[in-house]
Amino acid sequence: MTPNPSRGLAVAVACLGLAALGPLPGMAQETKATAAPPASVQVDKGSALYGRPEGTGAAKLAPVAGPPIATAAAKLPLDRLKVPDGFKIEVYASGLANARSLAQAPDGTVFVGTRTVGKVYAVLPEAGADGTHAVKTIASGLHRPNGVAFHDGALYVAELSKIWRYDQILKHLDGGETPQLVYDDLPKDEAHGWKFIAIGPDDKLYVPVGAPGNIQLPPETHAQIRRMDLDGKNAEVIARGVRNTVGFDWNPKTKQLWFTDNGRDWVSEDIPNDELNVVTDPGKQHFGYPFCHQGTFTDPEYGWGHSCSEFTAPAALLGPHTASLGMRFYTGTQFPDAYKDAIFVAQHGSWNRTTKLGGDVLVAKPGPDGKVASTEPFLTGFLQDNKYVGRPVDVLVAKDGSLLVSDDYNGAIYRVSYAK
Repeated sequence: MTPNPSRGLAVAVACLGLAALGPLPGMAQETKATAAPPASVQVDKGSALYGRPEGTGAAKLAPVAGPPIATAAAKLPLDRLKVPDGFKIEVYASGLANARSLAQAPDGTVFVGTRTVGKVYAVLPEAGADGTHAVKTIASGLHRPNGVAFHDGALYVAELSKIWRYDQILKHLDGGETPQLVYDDLPKDEAHGWKFIAIGPDDKLYVPVGAPGNIQLPPETHAQIRRMDLDGKNAEVIARGVRNTVGFDWNPKTKQLWFTDNGRDWVSEDIPNDELNVVTDPGKQHFGYPFCHQGTFTDPEYGWGHSCSEFTAPAALLGPHTASLGMRFYTGTQFPDAYKDAIFVAQHGSWNRTTKLGGDVLVAKPGPDGKVASTEPFLTGFLQDNKYVGRPVDVLVAKDGSLLVSDDYNGAIYRVSYAK
């Protein structure tokens, strides 16, 4: 499929935490390795290294490079991945280099966005003899097409600064469909510029605009979540003070929007935490960035004159440097009742923390009041001896009630099912 030529995430963790940035300017927990410049060198505010302190410990930390191509199915780390008793994990699809955000059509086709390879994939619903699913590349040559959403037969794809719509996409999995431009009033900053998008219960399209770097006073156009009509009209800001969200979903009971948010870097190895937030009053809430982090910690540069009580506190804290990205409420019926309406969160994992954290999928279970009552690990094993063998990006509740998990490090999707 040819693109239009005009295109250019409280954990049961008592410690405080810090979400990291990745290789391109300001990237949160992403992968390409770059050499850290000497502390005396002036670093651009859009760089992931902006704010890096002096000292040999910090200088040793660098973004984690993943394999240049998708890992062969036979070499995927399936034997290292652990799920709770009664659950099973298997490979759903492989060969999807840089597989990231997920969306599913009613017929079971799964669409997959990417950040570094410029492609969008379709994973076909029929499993082969080995239990895995065939993959088609349905678009290429795009600029950071991370975000995908499916609605009424159309696939919405978010590039860095534009959102496209591919109509009747299930009829065009082999290409030939010219996308329609939906929205292009988005900044072009590479820092936190890749998008997660979704369509809410209000039939509105939601898109975030991250802060244009690690820590700075953002312009009015950044550090926010917007929503708009499906044709891109009537855009409005529904949340401010959002540093970088790469995953959100709606509570199936309250219809309120919940989202992950990556905290700033380079304060210390232990603060601030990533956050899980909820929008209860659209358009009137500020979630703290850059003045307050994790609801309790005023920023050493921008927190002067501010109190964290001015801002909306997180619904849960998600740990230090965990890069909490994709999240979904469990709305299926396959898992035990304890998981009903629980939130699964994919944690890509840290890079600028000496002892890495994250690299797993956790589950946040709500209490009777609708707030997060507990969190616990669910899918673990991507982090072995302080090194990654995989990095979860997004989660998706499949039509059969299983949980799909994307892994951009290996270019694969895993399926977690329950059969006890």
